[in-house]
Amino acid sequence: MKALGSTGWKGPVKFRMPTAENLVPIRLDIQFEGQRYKDAFTWNPSDPDNEVVVFAKRTVKDLKLPAAFITQIAQSIQSQLTDFRSYEGQDMYTGEKIIPIKLDLRVNHTLIKDQFLWDLNNFESDPEEFARTLCKDLGVEDPEVGPAVAFAIREQLYEIAIQSVASARESRLSKKGRRGSDHGSASKSSGLSMDLVKLFSFKSSVVRKRKDLDIYEPMVDLLTTEEVDALEAREERHAR
Repeated sequence: MKALGSTGWKGPVKFRMPTAENLVPIRLDIQFEGQRYKDAFTWNPSDPDNEVVVFAKRTVKDLKLPAAFITQIAQSIQSQLTDFRSYEGQDMYTGEKIIPIKLDLRVNHTLIKDQFLWDLNNFESDPEEFARTLCKDLGVEDPEVGPAVAFAIREQLYEIAIQSVASARESRLSKKGRRGSDHGSASKSSGLSMDLVKLFSFKSSVVRKRKDLDIYEPMVDLLTTEEVDALEAREERHAR
């Protein structure tokens, strides 16, 4: 599996996804008029807002959903884009961060669990390419698994990027109150990432270490139709 190298960012950068493409992970779960629509995809925050309504209308038409879903879908997407854009222009302190990414997904009949390390400083990283390589290495045949893996990675990177904004803000406040203060951390994940830096050489592969195969070994399982039905019934009960 290809290692994720660092581009060497040390100080604050302006907020964006720490990937080559600055895409927002959008997750929809809408229940209306007795029907439910779930989806997950990425969106370019630079696209004009009228594209949101166009997408919502096309989705409702293609899936034959009630017309009322158009407003529901458009509002949910726009709300998530607004949240993302609220961080734009703010400093995001990354430092030397190698963070853990965990996967625990079921896509159709495929169950995949994995964990690996990701270089938050690599602004050339490509979750989609990583997911394709992972699925190829694991012999996953379902074409929907790769996009789901990439989306899960992007969701976690987005959350950590938000935490990094809080970390940069805390660092500025700390510097104002005390000269020579260290960069503060606003989350447990940032503290964990610094521990990982001590454990793993920053210049070496940060995906998996041979000595940690027991921890970082991926697991793929193909579920029977009965197992999938049981899981979906359980998920439906939780959704209610």
